Amino acid sequence: MTYRVAQWSTGNVGKHALAGIAARPDLELTGCWVSDPAKAGRDAGELAGLDTRFGVTATTDAEAVLATRPDCVVYTAMADDRIMEALADLRRILKAGCNVVSSSPVFLQFPEGVIPPELSDPVREAAKEGGVSLWVNGIDPGFANDWLPLTLTSIAERVDELRCLEILDYSTYDNRKVLFDIMGFGSAMDDLPLLLQPGVLTLAWGSVVRQLAAGLGTELDEVTEHYERLPAPDTFDIAAGTIDKGTAAALRFEIIGMRGGKPACVLEHITRLRPDIGPDWQQPTGNGCYRVQLTGEPNYTLDLQLMGSDGDHNTAGLKATAMRLVNAVPAVVEASPGLLTGLDLPLVTGRGLLGR
Repeated sequence: MTYRVAQWSTGNVGKHALAGIAARPDLELTGCWVSDPAKAGRDAGELAGLDTRFGVTATTDAEAVLATRPDCVVYTAMADDRIMEALADLRRILKAGCNVVSSSPVFLQFPEGVIPPELSDPVREAAKEGGVSLWVNGIDPGFANDWLPLTLTSIAERVDELRCLEILDYSTYDNRKVLFDIMGFGSAMDDLPLLLQPGVLTLAWGSVVRQLAAGLGTELDEVTEHYERLPAPDTFDIAAGTIDKGTAAALRFEIIGMRGGKPACVLEHITRLRPDIGPDWQQPTGNGCYRVQLTGEPNYTLDLQLMGSDGDHNTAGLKATAMRLVNAVPAVVEASPGLLTGLDLPLVTGRGLLGR
């Protein structure tokens, strides 16, 4: 069966989603929405940097894309600084009768106990009205802290703590808005960026620890957050700009799901802009990794190393997010209508990709 899909945005993740659509023999691109008028009229394959041409030109006209009647829309527009606009986009697409796989807003991957119903209920109602489904996922939040850790628990006798880590050097991640404006790198140590405003970490990753607990059949007593930052020892350049001496150059944070007065499900990020900063923090395997630590009986440590064919682990992370969505299109289209979580889908594989 062939599934008709439309791509919504062609940025850091969207261009890789287009490559993924081209790679799957069971997907057909019907439309491509872009926010930049300069991209309009260009073939989607060109925007993705592919040799392949889809014969589909990009447009800023959302209604024109929806009029192609795709079975599913791959939504990869950034939502970190435009949450309400992204929610409005999703409702519009769902009401039009299109299923959606989306990389944002991340709290929708498992909203129960994370956001108030007035934020999630309109999305559920839109899916019900359109008779379709929405699934929000990626690599993190996503595979690295839902199916990967929950699968590991299937070989445990007892689970005392389940900890999911991202340990990455972001120096090659060329997105100034995310690194400088949202995460606060390159800013004074006493400046509080958007990400570190009270409650924002829990809004972004509270869904992770809540879903892990649900997957283990338990409830958390509370969710807390903690962070620490380290300054640059000297001035240096990264892909997105210059980091001045004394400004923020490394970040470690935790979202901690507590049960019985102890950490039970924990999400931890260790983000460096240079490998030598924060040497006492956990170090990655390889150039960067996602790590699962299960404390219990027995104890397990599972490392997922990532590396793009261009030699950049950050490219691999973007591709992982894109392909987590693209490869799930058939399962989401075939699912019952509603707001889906990682606990609702069957096994998703790279079906049709072997040997391509």
